[in-house]
Amino acid sequence: MLKAGIVGLPNVGKSTLFNAVTRTRKAEAANYPFCTIDPNVGIVTVPDDRMYVLQKIAKTTVVIPAAVEFVDIAGLVKGASTGEGLGNKFLTHIREVDAIVQVVRCFDDADIHHVAGSVDPVRDIETINTELVMCDLDAVNKRLEKVAKDAKRGDKVALAEQAVLQKIQPHLDAGKPGITLELTPEDKAISRFFWLLTDKPTLFACNVKEADLANAETNAYVLKVRDYVKQHMACEAVVISAQIESDLVDLSAEEAKEFLKELGVDESGVGALIRSTYHLLGLRTYFTAGEKEVRAWTIHNGDTAPKAAGVIHSDFERGFIKAETVAYDDLVKCGSVAIAREKGLYRMEGKEYIVKDGDVLLFKFNV
Repeated sequence: MLKAGIVGLPNVGKSTLFNAVTRTRKAEAANYPFCTIDPNVGIVTVPDDRMYVLQKIAKTTVVIPAAVEFVDIAGLVKGASTGEGLGNKFLTHIREVDAIVQVVRCFDDADIHHVAGSVDPVRDIETINTELVMCDLDAVNKRLEKVAKDAKRGDKVALAEQAVLQKIQPHLDAGKPGITLELTPEDKAISRFFWLLTDKPTLFACNVKEADLANAETNAYVLKVRDYVKQHMACEAVVISAQIESDLVDLSAEEAKEFLKELGVDESGVGALIRSTYHLLGLRTYFTAGEKEVRAWTIHNGDTAPKAAGVIHSDFERGFIKAETVAYDDLVKCGSVAIAREKGLYRMEGKEYIVKDGDVLLFKFNV
């Protein structure tokens, strides 16, 4: 299962958000730096209303959602790349995740300590990015030294690595994250093996106060973050209120809905954050739907039908014959598989078919 790491400066709401996302109280949240030392890990179900629509069509009582893993990583401070704070330990934990959710504080509160003494989310983003870039630059320089001898001898693999590293080095040296460097598909395939921290897909979570959630789109801090990450990181930002989400953990679904309604918002920010993270990881969902259950299955964007079948069982992929397929929207409009068949919307797809997000599938196989 792919992992998304929740990172940020100390006291920006990381652990509170983790507790809300995972609907637990396993991460300590306190008003002092480094209350999280070892990463907390939680499996999170992906909110998807489509499952419940399919549930009515399939007439089943069982619904099984997709899931993704979140990791709560200790707060980073200026100088982490040279060992300050939890330094290398923090950076190692980031290296082990597949995507980054960077939490930035977008509210003023004199009672909650900020490590820099004031609230400035763009400065905070730059602090973290600088540490990650410096760590990557050090790793790239060391790797260049390592491949130099083999490249000098004409080794093709070393020469290819050296060429890509020499493109990455000046980019990092200019303080730019690896994810913003344009590389050819061949260069990207090589760069994956460098495990650069700044090359990981990144999403920013703007943490606002309870009173600001309904009007977050006009929050000056949020607007600054969105503008900055769009221009400098080629990333998106979502708005959450970690404290509200933490309060919702103890409420029933109906109570939570009523609570959010009173605040003037329709949906929990955590739901949007989880879905955005799921897509950030390059994950997509297809469904199987029958009287036994409706289940959401996780695949990678671009997976073929046999690959998707293999998620259920390796025998399905090995003995794949065909996939009976109907798009979610088409099935909902028709109201049943039988009507979708009558209208020619229920198709037979072969081994080359690229599964689309929301496809409802039934696999035929023989082993």
